[in-house]
Amino acid sequence: MSGDTELATRAAAGDEAAFGALVRLHTPRMYRVALRITGSAAEAEDVVQESWLAAWRALGTFRHESAVSTWLYRVVTNSALALLRRRKPTISLDEPACQSTVDTVLLAVPGPEGRVVRAEEVDAVLRAIGRLEVSQRVPLVLRELEGLSYEEVAEVLDVNVGALRSRLHRARVALLAELRER
Repeated sequence: MSGDTELATRAAAGDEAAFGALVRLHTPRMYRVALRITGSAAEAEDVVQESWLAAWRALGTFRHESAVSTWLYRVVTNSALALLRRRKPTISLDEPACQSTVDTVLLAVPGPEGRVVRAEEVDAVLRAIGRLEVSQRVPLVLRELEGLSYEEVAEVLDVNVGALRSRLHRARVALLAELRER
């Protein structure tokens, strides 16, 4: 039994410490996904909080047919999509790009000038992703930015791998078009 599976089983049995460990372990990834889907730090925080409440309520019904992390990606993705359905999709142009993504990319760039240019490029890509239609943005975020496998993304979105590949192709084409406009 993996660590996540054991924690989820214990949490489902009412072990609050095990649930707390799951929260500490998975919140950063869930927040990144929520931020990239909603485009707003405040909304991402709300989505993560709603997701953990939903996860706590549903832990007893979790069948362990997928990894706990995959299940949590599905919960946070569904919560973020529900939020987007409640409001008109927008992206804040005032909020900075996800700093951890920018920092990770910049580590490999030599010199201060190169880092500034690269930071601007990363920020432009993240903003362009934020302008994609939700049906394109979500699979792109999960696959390219979060590094989930095609099978995991298909499971999170409840589609087959062929449909996912089609969505990702359309997302990549739209992203390239968006970037070319800049």
